[in-house]
Amino acid sequence: METPDEDRPVAAYNPPSRKTIPPFEALRAFDAVARLGGVRQAARSLGRDHAVISRHLKTLEQWTGARLIERTARGVALTKDARRYHREIAAAMDAIAASTIDLMRRGYHNHLYVSCAPGFALHWMSRRVGLFEKLHPDVEIELRSLDRNISVAPYESDIEIRFVPTYRTSMKVPAGVHCEEVASVAVVAVASPAYLADAAPIRTPGDLIGQRLLHEHDFDGWAHWLAVHGVYDDLDLTGPRLSQGHLTLDAALHGRGVALVNGLVGQAFLDSGELVEIGRGEPAFQPYSFGKYYVLVGADRKDTPLVRRYLRWFTAELARDVAKPHVAGRVLLAGK
Repeated sequence: METPDEDRPVAAYNPPSRKTIPPFEALRAFDAVARLGGVRQAARSLGRDHAVISRHLKTLEQWTGARLIERTARGVALTKDARRYHREIAAAMDAIAASTIDLMRRGYHNHLYVSCAPGFALHWMSRRVGLFEKLHPDVEIELRSLDRNISVAPYESDIEIRFVPTYRTSMKVPAGVHCEEVASVAVVAVASPAYLADAAPIRTPGDLIGQRLLHEHDFDGWAHWLAVHGVYDDLDLTGPRLSQGHLTLDAALHGRGVALVNGLVGQAFLDSGELVEIGRGEPAFQPYSFGKYYVLVGADRKDTPLVRRYLRWFTAELARDVAKPHVAGRVLLAGK
């Protein structure tokens, strides 16, 4: 008969000395700085003041006796020793986080973590997630805004929703993650009524070249949109560049120029008249779907009842909205 675990003799074990394992908060801060590329980015990610992160780094330097951070003209950078140290501990930090979250999920089955891009989270998902909560009052939803520049590990969210422009390189799906296309949507040119009242007339897509164009991250979005609408030559694009789409949307709302907006994200503002779709109904401005929404779910969780329940609701909500004129899209995955 097999001996129960608690009755088995325990092998001799000498735990690591106190000196060999630094304070975990210091390790956590160091890991965030190494992954995100700076103290302030790490502070935002961890919800701490940047001075606190700096103190944690100093603690780790004192603990190890090694210099980890050096100041440069562009900010802080990891030393050679620090980069090697992070390569060696990164997998362990990931393993601790993954195992802890897995343990938490085993103990609490009615909590769902949903991540999506900031604009979609703010202007679409957060406006509707209350409907799901009313239908399922036993479920707690934690909605997270996903920074486009951060590579999220598959265990950090139960469901991640991404919008990927078709002109970008193909999306890399992490190992152990199930990915499906859920919808395609159009991207349209928009501006505020106040901006358009003072702007030169816009009768063709080519007329937009003379307007103040608002760019998300780089000039690629506008270059692709204009090319699709027959404007290829002499594209010396200028204008403000903002890091994310919800910032270009906000700039357009405040009359700073013309932005490209995903029809789902901009829908409420187009319906209210706060933004105007330029060239709507004109053949030369036909909406073009050059982006798709994807759902990413851990392969070990895609068939759990709560995830399936949420995705059924989500795809049903999408189906209602993508049929609207401003969105001009289609659902690619029916709710299951």
